[in-house]
Amino acid sequence: MSDVVLENAPDNHKLTSPKIQKDLCQACADLAVKAIISDLSDDYFSLLVDEARDVAIKEQMAVILRYVNKQGFIVERFIGIIHVSDTTAQSLKASIDGLFSKLGLSLSKYRGQGYDGASNMRGEFKGLKSLILADNTFAFYIHCFAHQLQLALVKVAKHHKKIQEFFDMLQKMATVVGGSCKRKEILQMNQYELIVERIASGEIPTGKGLNQETTFKRPADTRWGSHFGTVTSVISLFSPITSLMKIIEDESKNDAARTDAGCILYAMEDFEFVFLLHLMKLILGISYELSQALQRKDQDILNAIGLVKVVKSRLQEVRDNGFDELLQETNLFTNKYDIDIPNMNDVYCPKGRSRRRLESFTFFHYFKVELFNTVIDTQIQELNDRFDNVNTKLLECLSCLDPRDSFANFNKEKLIEFARFYPLEFDELVDIPFLSSSLDNFIVDVRADSDFGNLQTISDIALKMVEKRKDIVYPLVYLLIKLALVLPVATASVERVFSAMTFVKDKLHNRMSDDWFNSCMVTYVERDIFATIDDEEIMQYFQGMKNRRMLL
Repeated sequence: MSDVVLENAPDNHKLTSPKIQKDLCQACADLAVKAIISDLSDDYFSLLVDEARDVAIKEQMAVILRYVNKQGFIVERFIGIIHVSDTTAQSLKASIDGLFSKLGLSLSKYRGQGYDGASNMRGEFKGLKSLILADNTFAFYIHCFAHQLQLALVKVAKHHKKIQEFFDMLQKMATVVGGSCKRKEILQMNQYELIVERIASGEIPTGKGLNQETTFKRPADTRWGSHFGTVTSVISLFSPITSLMKIIEDESKNDAARTDAGCILYAMEDFEFVFLLHLMKLILGISYELSQALQRKDQDILNAIGLVKVVKSRLQEVRDNGFDELLQETNLFTNKYDIDIPNMNDVYCPKGRSRRRLESFTFFHYFKVELFNTVIDTQIQELNDRFDNVNTKLLECLSCLDPRDSFANFNKEKLIEFARFYPLEFDELVDIPFLSSSLDNFIVDVRADSDFGNLQTISDIALKMVEKRKDIVYPLVYLLIKLALVLPVATASVERVFSAMTFVKDKLHNRMSDDWFNSCMVTYVERDIFATIDDEEIMQYFQGMKNRRMLL
């Protein structure tokens, strides 16, 4: 093969022409998408869609399919990125219809749709959700769980004045620290000196992988979990950051930078700032685990609901019993950095405010009631409001598929009610009676089978049923489980596509044509699928795309 490629090939057959390279890339992408459609095998799926601007300021819409494959795994596959002239719901719907028509996907197989909650997506009358529901009433809409969680966190910041001021200060801190390369180098050097000092004093251990360099993470409302990263980085870099702010305040020639550094330093040396720093670390740390779990591709909606309940329960537990521990942790931190600790029994007075006509309460009351309790209560209330769909009939019925404790929540009547949400799959006169009998047999069978005894999620049931070939024995029960699994949980897969987009189309390749961009994106994002395609198949497909003077 090496005798006839690249420099050894004939001068007119090196396959290095830009047109030929684009055709080859398109052939690879087409075959990768074809493999995904083949894996879907005309089965039911959900649609995940979002749009974002690329480096060339062009609106791009990424399309993901979520389905259960032949082995019982939940998979989310990227099938294309489409340039849209505008982001109205009608334009997005037309682009999706065009893509589905090209790929031979049936609109009748929609069984779910998930978006990040933008008005053009989830609008009740003219949103993409409504336009798809007009074509298929069984494409149930699920608002991205991870996005709802992020909105709940941001909501707390917007509604509580002190938390808003706290995050504003973190944003200003990130701007000042990242204002120049010199400041970043000073911060890095301060961190290095601190680590050396702590190692010498025996405060921290040494070893492979320990004491890695920490960077200051900028908070952003649209990046899930970014606020937690910011808070933890400020705590770990507290001393290097304060040292940097002192240097900027004393030596900077920029008046605005000196002023900002002084404000940041004044805030960081205040007990209230440190208390809020640890409070938000506690709250965001609880929800961060949920945020990471929700972004797994194989996450099912029932388990996601369970994770939300766990977070609510942990927040309530912290509210009831966590204040003393948080206050102790804050006191230890402030003692370490010589920050004044107020007497908790003294009357609280806000800085810069007159004591006249102020409501009289102690520092202890202020920190526990006005800050700690209020912030956590707001967080719990937002989670209840954002995830109110856990009480809907559809998801209430889904809870009966929970396999834990030998299917303790199993309820045949509710599962049949769930099946009635899909009348095209479960005919009232033919399939429902048969499903009722199958459910009776299924529950007796799986409870007697030790292999089903330790299952935790609905997705585990699907995998075990395929493994034990019970999907053939109980086809309607397996269909019911598949319909539950295709319901989307989060749009994390779409966000990952947008992250990949920055690698494929960067400042040096910002004039890529839409077709070439799509081909590169598909082969890059779904490279595991692309790797399974045989070279001979690619060559034959490439040869058949158009008439060519020479054969490969």
